[in-house]
Amino acid sequence: MRILSLIIVLLAIVFVSANMATDSPHGEDFNVPCEECHSAKGWKLDKEIYSFNHNATAFPLTGQHQVINCRMCHLSLVFSEAMSECWECHTDMHEQSVGPDCGRCHTPASWIINNITELHQMSRFPLLGPHTTADCSGCHLSASLLNFEPLGIECVDCHLEDYNATTSPNHVQGDYSINCTECHSVYSFTWTGTGINHDFFPLTLGHEIHDCQKCHISGDYTNVSPECVSCHLTDYEATINPNHIASDISTACTDCHTLNPGWKPAEFIMHDALFFPVYTGKHQGTWNTCADCHANTGNYTIFTCIDCHEHNQPDMDDEHNDIGGYAYNSLACFECHPTGEAEGSFNHNTSIFPLTGAHVTTSCSDCHTNGYAGTPTECSECHINAYNLTTNPNHASIGITITCATCHTTDPEWKPATFPTHNQYYALEGAHASIANDCFICHQNDYNNTPNTCVGCHLEDYNQTTNPPHASAQFSTDCILCHTQNAWAPSTFDHDGQFFPIYSGEHQGEWNTCSDCHVNPGNYAVFSCIDCHEHNQPDMDDKHSGVPGYAYNSIACLNCHPNGSTGKMMAPKGLRIQD
Repeated sequence: MRILSLIIVLLAIVFVSANMATDSPHGEDFNVPCEECHSAKGWKLDKEIYSFNHNATAFPLTGQHQVINCRMCHLSLVFSEAMSECWECHTDMHEQSVGPDCGRCHTPASWIINNITELHQMSRFPLLGPHTTADCSGCHLSASLLNFEPLGIECVDCHLEDYNATTSPNHVQGDYSINCTECHSVYSFTWTGTGINHDFFPLTLGHEIHDCQKCHISGDYTNVSPECVSCHLTDYEATINPNHIASDISTACTDCHTLNPGWKPAEFIMHDALFFPVYTGKHQGTWNTCADCHANTGNYTIFTCIDCHEHNQPDMDDEHNDIGGYAYNSLACFECHPTGEAEGSFNHNTSIFPLTGAHVTTSCSDCHTNGYAGTPTECSECHINAYNLTTNPNHASIGITITCATCHTTDPEWKPATFPTHNQYYALEGAHASIANDCFICHQNDYNNTPNTCVGCHLEDYNQTTNPPHASAQFSTDCILCHTQNAWAPSTFDHDGQFFPIYSGEHQGEWNTCSDCHVNPGNYAVFSCIDCHEHNQPDMDDKHSGVPGYAYNSIACLNCHPNGSTGKMMAPKGLRIQD
């Protein structure tokens, strides 16, 4: 009996416990023991014994979440119903302009953002230069100042008003680019001065100028020439050592000067080519200033040789004994020693026959066979033998001019050469004009036996053509009968005169391609009349009743209708009959 009573008590306890678990207000999935939060005092949360570890859940409490009342998030006693996404609890102050993921910018510690610049660097508009210190509201102009709808990222999207208001220079009138970075630096805090991107004309060394007005006089930013002389003509004209104007020195300042301030150091490298070698040759390193040779600094056309050479006149007179025209003065020195070499020479480049190309290395005696006076300057006077001996092409036989310069330069071996008079022999027109400078295509290095007929060059094209097959159809090899020199297509063919009228008469405009009638592309002698006419045989048989020799086939059609006409026809054996 005692055992039965014990069993009943145990069953009662289990039943009560089951009912208690079922009736838990925290939901079926909340398996935390009651005593972690409650005591025998009642169901109210007992903070003295409260030991529930929220950080062990899927939503650890950090930052401001640690100090808020539980009921702010848990609106019911079923704790699993609490929201876990930021936007589910917090009002979107940004009006859906930046997405629902608050954690991209904010932390649980505070809504305040301390690294806005760093966050902006990950956007499509990284903050650079003055943008790093700009107030957000300067660009994001919503009423709440918190709507960050994407803005345009081009300069002009924000700075069009600056562009339109700029008058020095007037950007609108000058049609300046609205891409501000073409002229301005994104890192500059001003639109002017160092903020100008002047890469199109680097402001370095002597040009390191911060006052734009020094070059852009009267605020003209559109018509400023990059040529040195456009700004420095006054400097050029005022220079007297040497006197640039009197000496006819080039106005291209960079010929002698660098961009260093003060115009120094300067080198007149062109002195060697234009006047006398002082940077090369015997006089290299033997002078210090221009005044060493040009003693008259007011006139640089005056120079002295004898003052700086340690040659006394008696010695020079003796050394130049029997030299025609010798005189002990600087001008005479230069005339015989134009390069400063001791052995003396003649400056051919200042004569009526400058030496270029192959003439530079030619021995004087090759041309001056009878002394120097009266030496001819015409090509043929020296090269007539070369002209007569040339066989490819034979210059003499085809009457090529003896003025070599018409086709040749002074380069060695007579190459490269042009033939500007080609049209006198064979006019290069149409497609031939495009190969005028590639002689090999037609001549194959043989200029004497080049054919001048179409088929002479295009026989292979003729033989390989299959639509229509020119060879089997025995087309004329005179290409020009059907083709022009511009291209093979479009082409024409005197089909009317040679075979059958298709460009005139009844069949004009009734066909599109050759294969409409010539159904065998391998043999254009085969043709069809009955296939392309809507005439059935019974009707044709009836219509031609009594016509001698009538047959329902294409050959018979052509025999009686050789011009395609339905009027009078040519009957067999020349009999004329009525349709």
